[in-house]
Amino acid sequence: MVGALVIAALLGGTLAYIFWRERNKARKAEAAVAQASAQAGAFNPVQLQLQAYERLILLCERIALPNLISRVNQPGVSGKDMQMMLTHTIRQEFEHNITQQLYVSTEAWEAVRNLKEQNIHIINQVSSILPADVSGADLNRQLLEMLALNPKASLHGVVAEVLSFEAKKLIR
Repeated sequence: MVGALVIAALLGGTLAYIFWRERNKARKAEAAVAQASAQAGAFNPVQLQLQAYERLILLCERIALPNLISRVNQPGVSGKDMQMMLTHTIRQEFEHNITQQLYVSTEAWEAVRNLKEQNIHIINQVSSILPADVSGADLNRQLLEMLALNPKASLHGVVAEVLSFEAKKLIR
């Protein structure tokens, strides 16, 4: 009888220990899952910076004059109207992304701002040397010819490289 009591006590103790150990494992697993989900939703400044660089590279592509002209082009529009549409679209795109300056370097933001200003200046300069009754298609053609004859006139490629370089520095 004493032997049976000892066996029952050992068996009960073993079962209690196994139950306690499994319960601790479950608690640790729950804590790990909770911590992982908290970290996933946590503020990650590097991720925000990378997203800002991505958006600004996209902005540069969208306001690059050849891309902009192909997107905004409308047959039958006057040169003045096309000039206004092109400059308005550049300003809109820029304003839509203005908050990205919080996450990028001052130099990167200045490069993007200079690209915007330069593209508006080019559009206005080419428009000013054309006759008042020029069509939108003629203005677009002149803009594209000017860029083809003077590829260094556009900052688009340089600005995109600056943004890409700075984004890659964050990843390293």
